Amino acid sequence: MSAGDPPLVMLLGPTASGKTAVALAIAERLPVEIVSVDSALVYRGMDIGTAKPGPDERRRVPHHLIDLIEPTESYSAARFVADARAAIAGIRARGRLPLLVGGTMLYAKAFAEGLHELPQADRELRCRIEDEARALGWPALHARLASLDPATAARLEPGDAQRIQRALEIVALTGVPMSEWLARQRPVGTAAETILTIALEPSSRAALHERIAQRFQAMLGAGFVDEVRALRARGDLHAGLPAMRCVGYRQLWQWCDEGEHGGDVWQRAVAAGIAATRQLAKRQLTWLRAMPGRQVIDCLASDAAAQALALVRRASGA
Repeated sequence: MSAGDPPLVMLLGPTASGKTAVALAIAERLPVEIVSVDSALVYRGMDIGTAKPGPDERRRVPHHLIDLIEPTESYSAARFVADARAAIAGIRARGRLPLLVGGTMLYAKAFAEGLHELPQADRELRCRIEDEARALGWPALHARLASLDPATAARLEPGDAQRIQRALEIVALTGVPMSEWLARQRPVGTAAETILTIALEPSSRAALHERIAQRFQAMLGAGFVDEVRALRARGDLHAGLPAMRCVGYRQLWQWCDEGEHGGDVWQRAVAAGIAATRQLAKRQLTWLRAMPGRQVIDCLASDAAAQALALVRRASGA
């Protein structure tokens, strides 16, 4: 960042809060390029269920950190921070404004506040933990984590597979709970620049839930089931991968595993997908509300995009 650069802007919000629409409205008025802050958009071939910006949207506005890896691969907050900084440098070199947009709050927090240095992942150990999860279920492993690292377990949902796995991995590798690792260290790589965080938050949780349900049904109408079937047909994916644990994908994958039989099974799968998405939104809002200095805009307001544009204009001097 040079002395003349304006503050970075992060536009964050829970799923179905209208982040993409607001970002595109801003892009119609200002010379921005969008940097995705979304752990699901990095996967190729996962378009419908992630609400990935389509070809028309990406032609209108350059998007970065989308379609980076195959669903067989893993992505991390550390890699996100490095990739985001590289994208931001390129955008600024072109004389344009970077706009960070998404709902993966861990990535946003890592970018703004830095990362703790934790032990490297161990592939063999991760495979063993995944095998146990397939046999016992993630809630059972969450219960095990509660006995080993109560502080970490208390902030994780019983189905938060990726983070439960990482916490168990750390204590198995080092004998020290993740909570103690984090307490001992100061984050490294804290952002040096000023960041304006715009938070799209609903004034009505019920209204957001209705949006979530409508969007999930729209995804199904757009071919979400066929997308999951195509992913299964590849032959190199399984339900334990981080990509396939994304909300919606996990529930439809399980429905396929159950043989796709009966209307009752289908209705349960749809209800489970909507419920999981609502739980995701709840977690995202919890993260958001802990972020200091954020500028809150009601995502249900008819002028939400105009409010966000005004904040970006003020911050960027555009």
